[in-house]
Amino acid sequence: MKNNKRLDLSLYLVTDRKVAGHLDITDLIQKAIKGGVTVIQLREKDLTTREFYQLGIKIKEVIPPDVPLLIDDRLDLALAIRADGLHLGQTDLPAVLARKYLGSQAIIGLSVENFAQLQEASRLPVDYLAISPVFSTPTKTDTGPAWGLEGLKSARILTDLPLVAIGGINEGNAASIVKAGADGVAVVSAICAAPDPEEAARKLKKTILEARKSHKLR
Repeated sequence: MKNNKRLDLSLYLVTDRKVAGHLDITDLIQKAIKGGVTVIQLREKDLTTREFYQLGIKIKEVIPPDVPLLIDDRLDLALAIRADGLHLGQTDLPAVLARKYLGSQAIIGLSVENFAQLQEASRLPVDYLAISPVFSTPTKTDTGPAWGLEGLKSARILTDLPLVAIGGINEGNAASIVKAGADGVAVVSAICAAPDPEEAARKLKKTILEARKSHKLR
């Protein structure tokens, strides 16, 4: 698996067809990218392996070459779809094995839910960490206590790896996430459940870029 894409975590979309309602997920992704999404993670837990594969191939055909497509959890599907990488949780395949099979150029991300996992991650062959969850969220209930902004600030001090924050993030709190040290924000409902995914992405991206600029000026 080869990947020459620059990893820009600014606005990271995690898909959820259930939240998207009647809007086709492929159309939603195209609209979100037009609005400024920089990474797509395909996470659809209720699909069969074949359905997931078919959806992944369809998405890969329509997204621009500079936007990485990452697969949640499933190494076999990441390889079959020829995705740009894989996102792992703490109970998924070990990152060392994922790197072995995906190769050095693949993008591999790992969710961390506490400081012990964060410290362990520093010894793993991953490209970025997802601080999960920063705030409590109804879209993912199998995680530990929320990190909060202070936890995110501490995480930023303890690792040099790029950080993307996920969990309860929206246009109203995205700026505080960036100012606390995240390289980007990952969202589900803020875009998938929006009446206009493109406009929702555009507003989020503007908020993120403005927060990043003001944070650097301080």
